[in-house]
Amino acid sequence: MNIVFLDAKTVGTPPNLDKLNELGSMTLYPVTKPNETEERIKNADIIITNKVVLNEDLISKYAGQLKMIVIAATGMNNVDLEAAEKHGIPVKNVTGYATHSVAQSTFAMLFRLMQDLDYFDVFIKNGDYAESEIFTNTDIVFHELKGKRFGIIGLGTIGQKVAEIAQAFGAEVVYHSTSGRNTDQPFELLSLDELLKTSDVVSIHAPLNENTENLIGYDQIKKMKESAILINTGRGRIVNEADLAQAIDEKRIAGAALDVFENEPMEKDNSLLQVENSERLLLTPHITWSSVEARTELIEGVYANIREFLDR
Repeated sequence: MNIVFLDAKTVGTPPNLDKLNELGSMTLYPVTKPNETEERIKNADIIITNKVVLNEDLISKYAGQLKMIVIAATGMNNVDLEAAEKHGIPVKNVTGYATHSVAQSTFAMLFRLMQDLDYFDVFIKNGDYAESEIFTNTDIVFHELKGKRFGIIGLGTIGQKVAEIAQAFGAEVVYHSTSGRNTDQPFELLSLDELLKTSDVVSIHAPLNENTENLIGYDQIKKMKESAILINTGRGRIVNEADLAQAIDEKRIAGAALDVFENEPMEKDNSLLQVENSERLLLTPHITWSSVEARTELIEGVYANIREFLDR
């Protein structure tokens, strides 16, 4: 069984990556550019892909050889599912592997903006503390999460874990359902406007679809408190990046943290890279999902999907 992993570099080197070799003749390509895809899949029985696009033309052309497509991620938008179904090719993804990683990273990002420990670290290491007249430093203020309203947009599995952690810090959790169907939760359900207007933290954990694309633009950010923090670890196009850059420079909100972007990797002329008030903006390169534990669980999911198929 010829198995090809088209973009193995996207999962790094989890400790169980070699386990995939048990499934057949495995070829790992670190990355695959669009003009390289066809050559690399033409003899494949099973394709593993994270972000490499498999369109209708490619699937149709190699349907006679291709037996299965495995997505090393949850999102399935890079594979033409209709074409795969038409040719009887099963497509399997992996879900649930990054819940704890994303939730932990959400709070790491939040606290980086709420409580700038870098400032105090530098204060000591550059010698200023040794010259201080007092035992402490209150130049940079920070607030407690206790008693603050924590608004979550998208209360799925990850959103629920974030809610649980926020409650442990003593925050009041409220949420907005972008589908309008997730209404049976132990938290107050708010309209988007009400959540934005009243929350001290707004954390996005929603999927990208027709209901959420450009959900948060300049007009929505203007409704937020000037002391509020916006976090997006959901999908890039949920927040309009140009509008956020403008709002940050106008000090409409206290800060924002983004781990996902409209284009990944980010383009060099992205408006977020031109922000003058950069201390209010934290950007990470789509890493919140990628703890060692999460990537290990992802490979276990990929392995299980292929093993189940082979054992049928």
